Amino acid sequence: MGRAFLLFSGTIALGCALGLASCKSRPAAAKAAFHIGICTTTVSQSEDSLRGAQQIIKEYGSVAQGGMIRHITYPDDFMSQQETLISNLEALADDPLMKVVVTCDSLPGVAEAFRRIRHRRPDILLLAALPHEDPLVIQGAADLVVDTDNISRGYTIPWAAHQLGARTFVHISFPRHMSYEKLGRRRAIMEAACKELGLRFVFETAPDPTSDVGVAGAQQFILEKAPQWLRKYGPKGEKVCLYATNDAHAEPLIRQIVASRNGIFVEPDSPSPLEGFPGALGLDLSAEKGNFPAIMRAIEGKLDAKGAGGRLGTWPFSTGFAFTAGLAELGKRVVESQGRIKLTSLRDVSDALGKYTPGARWEGSPYIDLGTGVRSRNQFLYYMDTYVFGRGLLGTTQLKIPHKFKHIR
Repeated sequence: MGRAFLLFSGTIALGCALGLASCKSRPAAAKAAFHIGICTTTVSQSEDSLRGAQQIIKEYGSVAQGGMIRHITYPDDFMSQQETLISNLEALADDPLMKVVVTCDSLPGVAEAFRRIRHRRPDILLLAALPHEDPLVIQGAADLVVDTDNISRGYTIPWAAHQLGARTFVHISFPRHMSYEKLGRRRAIMEAACKELGLRFVFETAPDPTSDVGVAGAQQFILEKAPQWLRKYGPKGEKVCLYATNDAHAEPLIRQIVASRNGIFVEPDSPSPLEGFPGALGLDLSAEKGNFPAIMRAIEGKLDAKGAGGRLGTWPFSTGFAFTAGLAELGKRVVESQGRIKLTSLRDVSDALGKYTPGARWEGSPYIDLGTGVRSRNQFLYYMDTYVFGRGLLGTTQLKIPHKFKHIR
């Protein structure tokens, strides 16, 4: 796995109100010395990264009020509006005080936008989280790339499903996602892991939410098909794990798994307690906003009341939230430290992420190119221990992943 380490020892204390006590808002200076641009998805695509931007604005203020942060969002239909996506990002370079640009998710077109920004403003630091473009493409365009460790998750997710008693693992996706190197490779690892663990692996196709059917149509499809899949692959009540590669599919998937007797949901594709759970469970978490232990307790209580404990899990903190806020914090530290803090230091990156995930177990390592075996100097992969509601942490960050799975294409 390369050079991996444990960022924080110990487990998350779900019983105490950790929240983000260390991240309390403070008044912005009269005028910020420099600006940080953040581009995120909207709530309809994925709430987590947008909430991360809101957190960092709370801390350092918005440019409009003399603060540090300028926040923009992608078009919802980003696949058909890539030129708009690119031009909106490039426009951040028009601000003479702009010194850092953070994107999360880093959707198709971000690499091109970064190339244009670098041509005009080589002084701006370009930080990409959760990239949707090929590793070598985004690595060449960005100063730093941070992503979930989908290589390790290719093994840890089926392993977790097996720990929860699944007999069949159903992988749900569509052609656009399967064309992405990291997702296609993860699927191959998942299939091999299932074979070794004694799970049946099944691939099912679902509509792409960016296609003509939209998010609503894609979610309706999952809502109708999930019960059929659970009956088809668990005819005698055997447990079936359903895993979807798209965040918009999470809510209807969780809803139907909760309603079932044999469904298992290890974690969302972008692992987070905010991904699918509030909508599926009808939870109003406005009072708990930013307090992830409190959010986890609320979800756990609801699942327990519905008799679904021990079958659904997630990461205790949101990756989109942590990556968005953490990279913005890292960019700020790099600019202000004048070289003491480094973008390409795994320790410095991890320290910035850790500010927004107090007490969590992370595992981090450099990305290794499958073809050349070369470790990337500017892309790091992370995964967090999986928490199963009603059961606790599974210990995935302590798991010894067989080396052979790292080389599966």
